[in-house]
Amino acid sequence: IQSQVTPHAIVVLPKTDGMEMLLCYEDEGVYVNTYGRITKDVVLQWGEMPTSVAYIHSNQIMGWGEKAIEIRSVETGHLDGVFMHKRAQRLKFLCERNDKVFFASVRSGGSSQVFFMTLNRNSMMNW
Repeated sequence: IQSQVTPHAIVVLPKTDGMEMLLCYEDEGVYVNTYGRITKDVVLQWGEMPTSVAYIHSNQIMGWGEKAIEIRSVETGHLDGVFMHKRAQRLKFLCERNDKVFFASVRSGGSSQVFFMTLNRNSMMNW
């Protein structure tokens, strides 16, 4: 039986002229080119399915899950850091400006809250 698999997140990687991207399916991510061919022998293995995924300037990928925020190396997929949440909530990437990454909680009923993390020079994060 063949079924169609659809990624829940697509991140176009910088410095590739739009030719390489990270496709996230459930709790995994694979690197492909625009022809659908795998470009890296790396599979990102998220601790949980992220609700939002984004590339950040430190050459890392951030994934926002319901229980944690994971920071992974773009090149190796290695887990560089993880930040646990106190409450399960959906977090969505908004933008990155200067040394800050902004994201928001998404709640039913229309309310939300904006958070940010500060990147320091060693690419470690504080919030």
